[in-house]
Amino acid sequence: MSDTVLTVLQYYGAAAATLAALVVSLNLGRRWTGWAFVIFVTSSIALIAWGFLQPDSEGIGWQNIALLIINAIGVYRYLILKEKPGAPASKGEAD
Repeated sequence: MSDTVLTVLQYYGAAAATLAALVVSLNLGRRWTGWAFVIFVTSSIALIAWGFLQPDSEGIGWQNIALLIINAIGVYRYLILKEKPGAPASKGEAD
């Protein structure tokens, strides 16, 4: 793998994670937070690739596999799930 591709993966992963964390910290609402998790997903993918292609960086790859799962849950929770988690059940639904 070329050094240029590895550098792009590494710095994209870091920059995307930083941007996504900023958006989440601004608490702009469910939609914005959901899209921040999409950015986190792309960051995790880039850092998984970098971690396993760069010698002696497998730890970052494995960490980002775990983060990818967490970020996918965030995408589901904020962009796909129709009601807020923890919201009271609608009338007529059993607990």
